Amino acid sequence: MNDKFDEPNIYVKAQFPGEIIMINHDSEIAPALELLRLDPLIGFDTETKPSFKKGEVYIVSLLQLATPDHALLFRLHSLTDFSLLKEFFEDENVKKIGVAIRDDIRALQKTFPFEAKGFVELADMAKTYKLNNFGLKGMTEEVLNLTLSKRAKLSNWESKDLKNDQKLYAATDAWIGREIYIALNEYKK
Repeated sequence: MNDKFDEPNIYVKAQFPGEIIMINHDSEIAPALELLRLDPLIGFDTETKPSFKKGEVYIVSLLQLATPDHALLFRLHSLTDFSLLKEFFEDENVKKIGVAIRDDIRALQKTFPFEAKGFVELADMAKTYKLNNFGLKGMTEEVLNLTLSKRAKLSNWESKDLKNDQKLYAATDAWIGREIYIALNEYKK
């Protein structure tokens, strides 16, 4: 790979720089998606309550969608009308970018069925660019010379009130995929 993506010895921690907005009610979905539609590239991720027992499975707790300025965190347990999210996920004109998105999509489809269109798997791009890493943390280091904190990963995403570090972690994870996508496309030019 080009030295543009060479790894330094020390990484600065990536941190979402914009506004984090919690979506807790159906009435908040339409304005949230209008905000997202201002940008054709959307960072995408989900969080699920971790399972520590064999056979124990949880549905997606949090859906994260991010632009450079806004990270929208949808508390799926508190929502009942998924029609606008379904429409958004079926819009092939909006790129939804992330890592291991096939698993996220399958998990989301258990909450509300949709035909996934416009999704971009960064691991596929990593193979095309012959990167050494295919996970979000590794690609963040290799492509952006930044690192991701994964401390909040195993926290309880179903808790009534998410802590600020959970919100920032979730926002950063969605947003950073978008940033990697842009960097790889700039490299191609």
